Amino acid sequence: MRKTVILTLCLGMWTFAATLAQQSYQLRSPDRSMVLQLTVGDEISYALTVDGQKVVENSAIELITDQKDSRVWKVGKKDAYTVNRQLSPVVWQKSREITDHYNALHLRFKNGMSLQCRLYDNGAAWRWTSSLKGEYKVIEEKAEVNLGKDGKAWYPEESGFFSHNERAYKHYDLTEINGEKLASLPALFEVKGTKVLLTESDLFDYAGMWIKGSEQGVQGVFPHYPKEKKVTSDRDEKVIERADYIAKIEGKKDFPWRILMIAREDKELLTNQLVYQLARPSEGDFSWVKPGKVQWDWWHYNNVYEVPFRAGINTETYKYYIDFAAEHGIEYVLFDEGWCDTRDLMDVSSEMDMEVLTSYAQEKGVGLILWASWLVLDKQLDMALDKFSQWGIKGIKVDFMQRDDQDMVNYYEKVSRAAAKRKMLVDFHGAYKPTGWLRTYPNVLTSEGVLGNEISKFAGSITPDHTTTLPFTRMAAGPMDFTPGGMRNVHKEAFKGVPAEPMTLGTRCNQLAMYVVFESPLQMLCDIPTHYYQEPEAMEFLSTVPVEWAETIPLQAKIGDYVALARKAPNGDWYIGAMTDSSPRELEINFSFLPEGSYTMEVWKDGINADRNAKDFAQEKVTVNNQTVSTIKMSKGGGWVARISGK
Repeated sequence: MRKTVILTLCLGMWTFAATLAQQSYQLRSPDRSMVLQLTVGDEISYALTVDGQKVVENSAIELITDQKDSRVWKVGKKDAYTVNRQLSPVVWQKSREITDHYNALHLRFKNGMSLQCRLYDNGAAWRWTSSLKGEYKVIEEKAEVNLGKDGKAWYPEESGFFSHNERAYKHYDLTEINGEKLASLPALFEVKGTKVLLTESDLFDYAGMWIKGSEQGVQGVFPHYPKEKKVTSDRDEKVIERADYIAKIEGKKDFPWRILMIAREDKELLTNQLVYQLARPSEGDFSWVKPGKVQWDWWHYNNVYEVPFRAGINTETYKYYIDFAAEHGIEYVLFDEGWCDTRDLMDVSSEMDMEVLTSYAQEKGVGLILWASWLVLDKQLDMALDKFSQWGIKGIKVDFMQRDDQDMVNYYEKVSRAAAKRKMLVDFHGAYKPTGWLRTYPNVLTSEGVLGNEISKFAGSITPDHTTTLPFTRMAAGPMDFTPGGMRNVHKEAFKGVPAEPMTLGTRCNQLAMYVVFESPLQMLCDIPTHYYQEPEAMEFLSTVPVEWAETIPLQAKIGDYVALARKAPNGDWYIGAMTDSSPRELEINFSFLPEGSYTMEVWKDGINADRNAKDFAQEKVTVNNQTVSTIKMSKGGGWVARISGK
């Protein structure tokens, strides 16, 4: 008969049971609604129970190095503890303060590896740490999420590891996801009525995690270290051959957190901040970081008109952008591809006088951001950033990395550090999903890794169904540079790909609502100033809507169908943003989030003919208080936005 010993700590938050064959550990969430069961034997596995239902079945996790006894899992020491604290972000993505409350279990194994587990009220996370010395290689990491076959997925399927990670979220039953279906993260699943979003945080000096189907769910897969690379253009570097290991490590190491966000209701995903909470804290002073909106040039190929100069990549056009930004309180202007030779950042276009433009921007109080292909920036990093600093440039947009193996992940950190040293902001494009940069490097304000509005230049794939899916999927990982703000709004039957005068699917108010719904502390205005000047009512909203939020309150939400939320601005005003998919919709909005008092609400809403002409919208002013309940109406592909301020 086997002998069992049970030790219970802290009123049942942690339970430990040992048998001759294996050891079991149980971790409960602070509100006791979730249980993480960890089993250590010849292999390590976990299971997750939510509200009494097993949502994740026994799933293997393991990290194997090339060191002796790497596969021998004998626990040497166990620590269990609770943390309950307030975090104060430098940049307010969702809120001014974040409650970081979790129960933790830390197992130290005799082979020099440790496993850290945390259980929150809204998710679970684990990661490996190493106390090994000298050089070693990670040969394999096992990260299973066994969800069974009775469920569905929103799955960003990929064709390979060389990718911009700009994918539509495909709808699959879990039975349809096989070992051939590769996906980037984040990925979202529904099991037994519970939403499970899988992503990662604190990714440094290691490869990013991807997933593919397994017998009982999905499992992590990783791009191995690039053994041979080949530059194929001014922006592309392809991996010709990969090594037989994931990463090479020197000494002690904290590996990335694997995160399972848990939501009983769809709207809970909108306020989940586990990626930030699990990221490494920043070091040094980042109080200089200034979020803001950006006038963008590339989306429309500088095709401005009703101006007295020849439009293009030239000094007069960018002075025009700077004037527009200064007039409307837009903090930045981006000089995208074309301002310099793509192979030499010091070779400025002959029609661009950078000394004049940087001086002009400073006089107007507008910051400038410069685009660069990652390849040339890698070669000229210090020289280029020193020159940019001399010019007074406030930030850089780094593009076309398209990989997240260890070699490329290290490049991201190198650029983040170099930019921070010179007090410059960073926007990563052609990028993998964010993994907590906003906490570790608050100067990295946003990133792409999203199928965003830039594709509207060419194709009608940025549908209202897609844009009502993103807040619950890609945005859960962190800020996304979706680049909203198109003024040529049409419905599906009228859409054409016109790169010099792009259209967007959905209504005008759908685009406006993105500035409240979509989070990006460096938020683009994608269209040309010409169009914005023609739309002063829209600019009335775009000039004032902030990019940071002191508080976020989800109101109504269903993944891929609709989303409505309220956000408190730093100045105390409240904003509401609502979006719907391709169906017209009515939503009930309860204003109980407002403090006591009477408020003026300015509304931008779909016009009565917005179902035929997507540009149609109307404005109104009404008085509201915390007893108000209103029904809002949205056209197909529609939106609704409001700004609420004291009388």
